[in-house]
Amino acid sequence: MSIPLLLTLVIFLAAIHWNKAEKIKEIAIKATRDHCHAMQVLMLDDYIAFKCFSFKRGRNGKRQLRRDYSFEFTSTGDDRYNGRITMLGARVDSIYMEPYRINTD
Repeated sequence: MSIPLLLTLVIFLAAIHWNKAEKIKEIAIKATRDHCHAMQVLMLDDYIAFKCFSFKRGRNGKRQLRRDYSFEFTSTGDDRYNGRITMLGARVDSIYMEPYRINTD
């Protein structure tokens, strides 16, 4: 196999992986936004940051890529709190939010 053909194949596979990762990140952003809305807090900056990935067994027993993202939110408008969303494949595995102050006004 020639070097240019191999290089083209590697670039093509990297582009496919990047595209799939972006779609999963969009699912995570929407899930985070919806969860924050349900918990009556505001997701700050409408942004999630990739933290790490690993492999974990899914419900079907197969190993899947697990991606962790972090985000920030506020409940009062004054304080920032951290949260984390974990994606298993293209589905939400868990969402964690730090304990936060509830606005009673």
